[in-house]
Amino acid sequence: MTDTTPTKTTRERRRRLPMIIGAILAALVIIAIAVVLIFRWTFPSGPAFRNLPVSGDSEVRTTYGDVRGARQDSVFRYLGIPYATADERFKPAHDVEPWDGVFEANAYGPTSPQGAMFGGSAPSDDTGTDNNCQNLNIWTPDINDHGNRPVMVWLHGGGFSTGSANERNYDGANLSESQDVVVVSVNHRLNVFGHLDLSAYGEEYAASGNVGLLDIVDALEWIRDNIEAFGGDPDNVTLFGQSGGGAKVLALMTMPSARGLFDKGIVQSGATETMGVTFATQEQGQALAARVLDGLGIDPEHLDALQTVPVDELQAATVDALQQTADEYEIPAPLGSGYQMEWGPVVDGDILPTNPVTEDSFAQAGRDVPLLIGSNLNEWTSFGSPTQVPVGQEQAVQEAVAQAYPDINGLEANRVDTLIRLPMLKIMSHKADQHGADVYAYVFTRNSGAAGSYHGAEIPYVFHNVDNAVSDTVSQAWANFARTGVPSADGLPEWEPYTRDGGATMLLGDDTELVHHHDRELMALLSPEYEY
Repeated sequence: MTDTTPTKTTRERRRRLPMIIGAILAALVIIAIAVVLIFRWTFPSGPAFRNLPVSGDSEVRTTYGDVRGARQDSVFRYLGIPYATADERFKPAHDVEPWDGVFEANAYGPTSPQGAMFGGSAPSDDTGTDNNCQNLNIWTPDINDHGNRPVMVWLHGGGFSTGSANERNYDGANLSESQDVVVVSVNHRLNVFGHLDLSAYGEEYAASGNVGLLDIVDALEWIRDNIEAFGGDPDNVTLFGQSGGGAKVLALMTMPSARGLFDKGIVQSGATETMGVTFATQEQGQALAARVLDGLGIDPEHLDALQTVPVDELQAATVDALQQTADEYEIPAPLGSGYQMEWGPVVDGDILPTNPVTEDSFAQAGRDVPLLIGSNLNEWTSFGSPTQVPVGQEQAVQEAVAQAYPDINGLEANRVDTLIRLPMLKIMSHKADQHGADVYAYVFTRNSGAAGSYHGAEIPYVFHNVDNAVSDTVSQAWANFARTGVPSADGLPEWEPYTRDGGATMLLGDDTELVHHHDRELMALLSPEYEY
């Protein structure tokens, strides 16, 4: 008789198979992200990188000195204005030293050093990056006119690890001009520079796990003190961000120190379970920091040595530390199977008192902040990470797809995102449970049957950097939400707030429609164990 008992080697291979599959999926996603970034840089949708001379009529006085920008079509553009200074790593930034003369705001400022994502390595080229990357960009229709325009502050994606405010896809000129708003984009510290929790090693590092968020708070304080001269209303500030930028909005809605510095939030595809719904615990953050120090051979008694470690060595030391901490605390990978930890805020009980989503409600600091929140129908399924349809449920799921999206021909169940849609549902439901400011929900469906409403596909429409009716509608809805707290646009149905009972959701695409709990049955079939 043949012995069919698996050998130790076979069992080990089977045990490692899900991890290998997860690594392959993560690699595919990294490749997809690279392709998208290349597309952004190669095929600009807006005129962001036009080399424009400074304009003599653009001078504005700020708290640190005069600045001069450029004319970009019908708006003024200011690039790289410093809002704070971080001359030490892992510590809060401080005020900018006032300058004499006029600051020529016609070149993008430095960005944060870029970190690793999804278990990969950080980029080796750190040209144009700096720990002292606290600067912002502004687009405005007019200056010094007491215009009291809504201020829309963009927080870029890339998790809390990569990206910058300087990408071409984030050019704010068309949104500013078409909707008569002031658009601001913010650079701030990321990855190990923004979120290495050294709080176990002394009071001077108490805030180190969240200095990236504190940079954004510094930017909001600068906006409060200066944006009126740029034609904006300091009492009407809306945060909007996509992916990691949306998670930053959620984090700021959780921070008491940010309360009152902004009035509304827009979250575009901005959360997974471990980045946006929740963040790292302080225990996890401190364990990660201990591993980074160990990998660098730095004694905790000599933390000053961290200030001079080359960027590539510092980033390299974080890769294994992140994975080991994920394994220890069994942190689920955001994509694929196995465990993985990404850089992000730390729930320290002080700067971040709680997670954005609490057990039965939402963070108290965000109670009075209206929220517009949603995701894209296809998200990561367009990047080689299809939704898994439960075996034996194929027909029922496909029927539920047709019921949820009857106007999208050829939509397959494995192209319907659950990775981000389900956390979005949890966030909006818990925010509604709070019975504070209203929540408005959407699903972006443009091109869902062709190229796909992939992760980030809505961004050019929000910024009005494509010329079609969908872009007109989406950019106007976002701007009107910033203006009034209620999203609306010409020809758009009345946008009802989302509640658990009503489930009102706007489908934004070629056929825009307000629906109610349209995909409740579909989500239950695709992820029967998920509770929100």
